[in-house]
Amino acid sequence: MKPALARAGYSWLLRALAPAYFARLWWRGAREPLYRSAWNERLGLYDGEVAPGRVWIHAVSLGETRAAKTLVDALRRQVPGLRLLLTHGTATGREAGRALLQPGDAQAWLPYDTPGAVRRFLRRQRPAVGVLMETEIWPNLLLAAREAGVPMVLANARLSEKSMAKGRRLRPLIQPALSGLTRTLAQTEADAGRLRHSGVARVQVSGNLKFDLAPDPALLARGRAWRAAAARPVVMMASSREGEEAPLLQAWAALPAPRPLLLVVPRHPQRFDEVAALAAQALPRVQRRTSFGEAPDASADGWIGDSIGEMPLYYALADLALLGGSFAPLGGQNLIEAAACGCPLLIGPHTFNFAAAAEDAIAAGAAERLPDLGAAVARAVALSASPERAAMAQRATQFAQAHRGAAERMALEVAALLAERRAG
Repeated sequence: MKPALARAGYSWLLRALAPAYFARLWWRGAREPLYRSAWNERLGLYDGEVAPGRVWIHAVSLGETRAAKTLVDALRRQVPGLRLLLTHGTATGREAGRALLQPGDAQAWLPYDTPGAVRRFLRRQRPAVGVLMETEIWPNLLLAAREAGVPMVLANARLSEKSMAKGRRLRPLIQPALSGLTRTLAQTEADAGRLRHSGVARVQVSGNLKFDLAPDPALLARGRAWRAAAARPVVMMASSREGEEAPLLQAWAALPAPRPLLLVVPRHPQRFDEVAALAAQALPRVQRRTSFGEAPDASADGWIGDSIGEMPLYYALADLALLGGSFAPLGGQNLIEAAACGCPLLIGPHTFNFAAAAEDAIAAGAAERLPDLGAAVARAVALSASPERAAMAQRATQFAQAHRGAAERMALEVAALLAERRAG
């Protein structure tokens, strides 16, 4: 199939699915009201005056927004008077992004990837440089940026074997989009190799921005104080996903007493109530973070981490963590924040989204891989009461510290493109 025909078919399909897309936004807005705000922006229509020449960073969700913070901080150091345009696709990303804004900055939804919406977005916002985080390849957006003369950077880029295979099937659509990238800054050599194989011409390895995230000292201190007050081991399921909590809770309920206290932190806020209900069915006494008050009840059987932006607190509160998304075939979650907080990890067989980081953490002795959730629960109970855990925690901290520096390297590339644009 020819690229022009593939993109025409893709654009037609997006237009046909637009009612379903907006219906889903409205449905999600019942739990997260921010989804029901500024719908005009989803169509590339923006209110108020817009100053041109900003550095535009698209961080679709919470994880990408957290990683973008390190890049934004480095850019502000390198580019005095930086003006930022921050776009998102999810409510959690937009909420977290507010903390990155300074006077003169702006924040918006990235529009739906139809030709008209993305052209309106670029004509209205007129960014000097665009930065897409990690995997955000949007065919119409990248074509419109190239036509508008906006240099585009794919930062903190990663590409799994699974995604590369999918890209081969969609090559007539994806290849022209990839050719619209001015720079691609990959996390690892393996990511760079897969990106080049997929047709990306200008790729360099810059590291992973998430290693540069510094955990909030106040959250770490509070978590450690609560752990000391608990006077019993705490095992955490970090960023749990649907299909993982029920078997975990079943296995935990079957453990003989005394057993460690279980902390479950769901990946998605809209599932907090669901997971709390599952825990209440499996364990006699469950307490939610939002009802902790000054401190959690250490006599409870389980805790539910139903808050946003407090992962350092949870990692400091736990003796070790099971990595959510890795025990179901979902590709795992970011494990770097856990390591930075000194929390050892037990990970399952499915880490294709973060393969290099997972293997490096295992090689450094900061994590262990288990074949299934049952084996992970048994290992967690044994390790939580073992002196080996403290040594593993120290190795986790050392592993995180050894991989820092990506933010400065990526900021240099973006700043150079900005200088070229201004000089032109």
